Amino acid sequence: MSSEPLLEVKQVGCNKAKGQPIFADVNFDVREGDIVILQGKSGAGKSTLLKCLAHLNLYDGEIAFRGRTPKSYGIPLFRTHVLYVPQRPSLLPGTPRDFLNTVVKFKAHSEKAHQKAGDLVPSSVDLNEPIKLAGLWGIDKELWDRLWTDLSGGEAQRVALAIGVGLKSAEILLLDEPTSALDLQSSEKVEKYLVDAVRKKEGKLKAIVWITHSEEQGRRVGSRFLRIENGTLQEERVDSGV
Repeated sequence: MSSEPLLEVKQVGCNKAKGQPIFADVNFDVREGDIVILQGKSGAGKSTLLKCLAHLNLYDGEIAFRGRTPKSYGIPLFRTHVLYVPQRPSLLPGTPRDFLNTVVKFKAHSEKAHQKAGDLVPSSVDLNEPIKLAGLWGIDKELWDRLWTDLSGGEAQRVALAIGVGLKSAEILLLDEPTSALDLQSSEKVEKYLVDAVRKKEGKLKAIVWITHSEEQGRRVGSRFLRIENGTLQEERVDSGV
């Protein structure tokens, strides 16, 4: 395991409006092999922090990936390597197949974009990988051609996560309640795949920051535990179930 952090978060803060902080002075890092569980009450700022890490929200402070700022890579390319998966993908237009076909055409997935950024190795994009992965999680192929709005919450969550993982560009996944709409059996299938992917070090995925309201899930999958409360972030010691 590398001694250097993959992601460094230094004095990061985010405001609702000027003088109204959601959180402030957030400091932590993410290292290879980490599954960081992010917990806190509803409205504490968990999703906001995850979006800051993905450079989707404006923030104060510094975030560095492999020792460099997101802007030094180019924000679109950075987001393919530090990849945010939302809780409610059903808000997307069209079908999952439409979305997948659109995503792979982004310039950030091109070899040229990686060469320009320097030391990031391009992933080989295979459109079949997300579909095969979703199949392991109980998603029939025909669901890829339904509208997102016609999928159940659990189906949409598994499809969106399969796209994020199956494109094989992400080194860090930022997961916002990725199994909240799943039954326990389906959730545990997804959990096992993700935990194995990080710990066996066989693919590109190196770490996960995972929001969950479930203490039981956190103990099953987590290796580190952060709690955001009253605008501050603290690391907790919790006995993991794995």
